[in-house]
Amino acid sequence: MSLHPTVAAVTRRIRERSAETRAAYLQRTSTYARREHSMRRLGCANVAHAVAGMPEDDKWRLALQRIKNLGIVTAYNDVLSAHAPLERFPALIKDEARRHGATAQVAGGVPAMCDGVTQGLPGMDLSLFSRDNIAMATAIALSHDTFDAALMLGVCDKIVPGLLIGALHFGHLPTVFVPAGPMPSGLSNSAKAQVRERAAQGLVGRDELLQAEMAAYHAPGTCTFYGTANSNQMLLEAMGLHVPGTAFINPGRPLRDELTREAVRTALGRLGSGAEGGFACPPISQVVDERAIVNAMAALLATGGSTNHLIHWVAVARAAGIHIDWQDFSDLSQVVPLLARVYPNGSADVNQFQDAGGPGYVIRELLDAGLMHEDVLTVRPGGIREYTQLPQGDEQRLRWGAIGASQDDSVLRPVAQPFSVTGGLKILTGNLGRSVIKVSAVPEDRHVIEAPARVFDSQAGLLAAFQAGELERDVVCVVRWQGPRANGMPELHKLTPPLAVLQGRGWRVALVTDGRMSGASGKVPAAIHVTPEALAGGPLAKLQDGDLIRLDAEAGTLQVLIDAARWEARAAALLPPAQAEDNAHGMGRELFANFRRNALGAEEGACTWI
Repeated sequence: MSLHPTVAAVTRRIRERSAETRAAYLQRTSTYARREHSMRRLGCANVAHAVAGMPEDDKWRLALQRIKNLGIVTAYNDVLSAHAPLERFPALIKDEARRHGATAQVAGGVPAMCDGVTQGLPGMDLSLFSRDNIAMATAIALSHDTFDAALMLGVCDKIVPGLLIGALHFGHLPTVFVPAGPMPSGLSNSAKAQVRERAAQGLVGRDELLQAEMAAYHAPGTCTFYGTANSNQMLLEAMGLHVPGTAFINPGRPLRDELTREAVRTALGRLGSGAEGGFACPPISQVVDERAIVNAMAALLATGGSTNHLIHWVAVARAAGIHIDWQDFSDLSQVVPLLARVYPNGSADVNQFQDAGGPGYVIRELLDAGLMHEDVLTVRPGGIREYTQLPQGDEQRLRWGAIGASQDDSVLRPVAQPFSVTGGLKILTGNLGRSVIKVSAVPEDRHVIEAPARVFDSQAGLLAAFQAGELERDVVCVVRWQGPRANGMPELHKLTPPLAVLQGRGWRVALVTDGRMSGASGKVPAAIHVTPEALAGGPLAKLQDGDLIRLDAEAGTLQVLIDAARWEARAAALLPPAQAEDNAHGMGRELFANFRRNALGAEEGACTWI
């Protein structure tokens, strides 16, 4: 199948836009790739320090025989259920490396915060910036410069983008990402959401709500809804940075361990148990090019993935010298159909998505329709087609088999019969700025909302107004001062239950904010990531209660319906001083002042290092 003209045009536009920065990036990485083995390059004292903590046999083999040494960067902690299984991965990796005449060391650990723990709390203000902190920590780990390849152990929201940004700054290294898989299905996501909505109305108490939450989030592994963490895994598969099909294999299964061992063999070029090599895993700088980035974008759109990736993947691309923007996403969204219905875009969870065919089904359908590039490098010898198969077996024999037709067409459908002919994300533009809306879960009769504004300076203000019964009407709730420079651009998931309750009562409601929602807005129309943000002089700072706002996801517009001259003359509000003071202090937020000061806008990836 030839490449779709729009996919080809967007890729060409990105390539031309990025020509200078991409060439400079590749030149830098090639300089490092041409150096001799690290143990020959380093002085004796440097070598001694590097190997001192290793088992005696490993240290002498590495120091004298100059065998391959894998650097492990791990995001393990046991606060994140998704990362708890990573605790035992380093020992597994080291054992497999030794079987193939190599060594492995934990180069370093990176922080990993759980947004589920910090939702609605001050700690959430550190969430987005933790991505760049993770990238920096990855760089510190790999800066020991004693590694021939790297394994990245991480799953969740900012962790994978941060690891990927960090790894791309060491683009001369072959790099394989190693996930841990989702937890088994518990209380369904839809049932959990119903309890949350009832709690928002005061119909159930804390005990019943806690019981529901703990039945939904109940075991080691990733949360089972299709948010940012699981979208990360879909995108890594589409970019060829995983062992094929490894994304959604549950923790604790023998297959999970064997896929982790296969990641070691992949990085070493020793594919197949006992294989002697024959394939050199390419450096990550060669894998992640403009075609791989476009493939990730297509996979995101086809699955209705997290809106956070319209920020994160802009930053990831920048780390590889590639410039993408929201218009690229928007143009691709017009031709990439929606193939998956996974909560919050449907009732299925990621385990059901996997059972229906998973990432491999989606990738196959997109490749066959010319909606992904097939002529790309991956970490595997078979290219991106390897990622259209399903892993099977255990420690005795690992193999991949054909996926076939969708096992559940309420969860996965072919390109010829999609849930929607366009992707799940849209860009909105107008006199309120540029923003993103996830329409894949929004009922069609709610794609256009026109209602008076109620303006809030914080999510707490909206929650208080809801509890006071002040929002029982058609209303567009505006929550401003939530951008990167104001307070770190937190996710505002706590707003979903009350807004869903209002919509369920028949009111026409919408959310407009310069903060994030990750697609967790679900069925409520939400224009998020509004840029420029209010603190940077964005139009949200001019809005007042009662202004008529029109959110039109069909036309792709976000407008305040007011006379242009009056709007131009209206003075912008200022961030309340007490709120600015609170944003800057407590829970370590003082340490991130420089991040807030230097953060670029949402459409520029909210990068803090550029």
